[in-house]
Amino acid sequence: MKKIVVPTDFSASATSAINYAVSMAIEIDAAIHLFHVYQVPVAVSDVPVVIVSVEELKKNAEEQLEHLKTSLEHVNSDQQLTITTEAIMGNTVDELESLCKKMHPFIVVMGSRGSTGMERILFGSTTLTAIKHLTCPVIVVPPGSVFKGIKKVGFACDFRKVIETTPTHYIHDLVHEFGATLHVLNVDYKNKNFKPETPEESLSLHSLLGDLNPQYHFIENRDIEDGINKFAEENNLDLVITIPKKHKLLDGLFRKSSTRQLVFESHIPVMCIHE
Repeated sequence: MKKIVVPTDFSASATSAINYAVSMAIEIDAAIHLFHVYQVPVAVSDVPVVIVSVEELKKNAEEQLEHLKTSLEHVNSDQQLTITTEAIMGNTVDELESLCKKMHPFIVVMGSRGSTGMERILFGSTTLTAIKHLTCPVIVVPPGSVFKGIKKVGFACDFRKVIETTPTHYIHDLVHEFGATLHVLNVDYKNKNFKPETPEESLSLHSLLGDLNPQYHFIENRDIEDGINKFAEENNLDLVITIPKKHKLLDGLFRKSSTRQLVFESHIPVMCIHE
């Protein structure tokens, strides 16, 4: 059975991601693994003092996870839903990376940021760090986003070294799993990024993804993130795929620029896959 890993810090942002992941799991018959990483709080003083014992932290975390699991099972009692939980002490991204290497999940689903200033700083930072380090696919879910199926998928591509960098296997799996249509998105302005090798690279991409019958869209915009986000909004995409090393889309989402937060505002999740 496919597994979907959902890290949680029990914030509103994490809850939104959990609800999204549960609905996805029901559609594709996958299991949910709720994952919480806790750290020992230390009082700031001349001599560091541990405020709560490790045993108490672990007990509280496991109780919260069990309560969350019970609640989800109750709400989805008419569905066959498998949920497992795990609480562990350590660094969130390090432990998540270790879990993924051991479990090989179908996908990791995370909240993008919280509703409060502190949640935005802490959980948003954790998500961005996870995106940069995890080798498995990560779906970043904006607050309030509701899973309604994945029927239209956008893939941001700059037509550079596509053979070496396109995550063909993951894209095929996703499109086939959900029966989605694939839209290849290329953003440029007055052919600024057009290179002599661009036509050949576009043919190479089609050789990789041609069996998926992708639709190609050449978007005229000075800003890549803005162009992708506007297209996603106007064409009702359910998901946008980006390659973190090649596109700055995810970095842009955590900046203050309003145009680079359109994915959050439009409730369009972003899937990050490393090349």
